[in-house]
Amino acid sequence: MEAVTKEQLDKWLEHVRIYANNGKVADYIPALARQQPEINAVAVYQIGGECISSGQIDFFFTLQSVSKVLALAVALMEHGEEAVFSRVGMEPSSDPFYSISKLEMEKPAKPLNPMINAGALAVTNMIGGKDSGEKVKKMIDLSCKLTGEETIQYDQEVARSEFESAFLNRSLCYFMKQNGIITGSVEELLDAYTKQCAILMNVKQLAKIGAILANDGKDPHTNKEMIPAHYARICKTFMVTCGMYNASGSFAIQVGIPAKSGVSGAILGVVKNQGGVAVFGPALDEKGNSVVGVKLLEILSRHLKWSIF
Repeated sequence: MEAVTKEQLDKWLEHVRIYANNGKVADYIPALARQQPEINAVAVYQIGGECISSGQIDFFFTLQSVSKVLALAVALMEHGEEAVFSRVGMEPSSDPFYSISKLEMEKPAKPLNPMINAGALAVTNMIGGKDSGEKVKKMIDLSCKLTGEETIQYDQEVARSEFESAFLNRSLCYFMKQNGIITGSVEELLDAYTKQCAILMNVKQLAKIGAILANDGKDPHTNKEMIPAHYARICKTFMVTCGMYNASGSFAIQVGIPAKSGVSGAILGVVKNQGGVAVFGPALDEKGNSVVGVKLLEILSRHLKWSIF
């Protein structure tokens, strides 16, 4: 990874702060509606090197859809790719992440990919456990393993807020249950999914996960395998094709790295064989991506020549 300095990160983050005025926080989840757009942070975690960061780097945010990458890794390690992709597809979608329309058009009615809500719900449904608590524990345990932190937890208020307002996700679940894509209790599944989305991290912790994916699933310092390389590659491929919702195509042109965003304002990025990057800025564009985060990643990619293309 071309070396980035603290001074560069400070300058670029300061430069993009103004773009927060072009977006708005996610207000359809009551607990997220109170987020402060002026809180912004970035961390670049280099393989075998140091973590350079800037902004409110100790601020904890919920992963939201970034957690879909972790859930996919858990499901793949638990069941293998043949089983996982019998229930969810591999194709990108031009529809919004919450769309139900493609489920009605596809036969069988399985979700197009694991990065849209329907696909992520199907993936979480596959994770083993006698109840939602056991499913969530597996994702928390993987988060602790990847970050090297034993204190990773989820935000109970955000999880409860999402659970109580998850009417569209309930509709997706019931449609998929009708068509045999998911099994068991819809309420148990939503309980697990909303807690998964509410997992808390800061940019330094999230950037380390990016560095592990960049290092083909191995710890960036010890080279110990954390995620099998093949499954890490699958996760990164979905991040390229579907990770930025229905702005993934333009993001591939402007930035050109595997990335996954969440409506909290978090974005996880992967620079192959070089390191991971995480940005946070809760003001979102109309596609649900952090305005500040996307702009900052554009600058970083351009100056540091990150694009895989």
